[in-house]
Amino acid sequence: MESFKVTLDRIEGSIAVLLLRDEESIKIDIPLFLLPPESKEGDILDISIVRDTQETEAAKERVSALLDKLKNKNYGAK
Repeated sequence: MESFKVTLDRIEGSIAVLLLRDEESIKIDIPLFLLPPESKEGDILDISIVRDTQETEAAKERVSALLDKLKNKNYGAK
């Protein structure tokens, strides 16, 4: 599921409480600042979630490089 609709049920402080349109028993709490500024209770919103494979791989490479650096630092300290 890449895109789905939610209802902005209510705003609690800085949190927006969203209800999944097809299954309104599923509640999603997200920071209010992630919604369009004009959003208000009762609005129907279209949410898209896309897996970013390039960013995932880049993050894995950064972590791997840091781990290698730490291993080499600890190995050299012996």
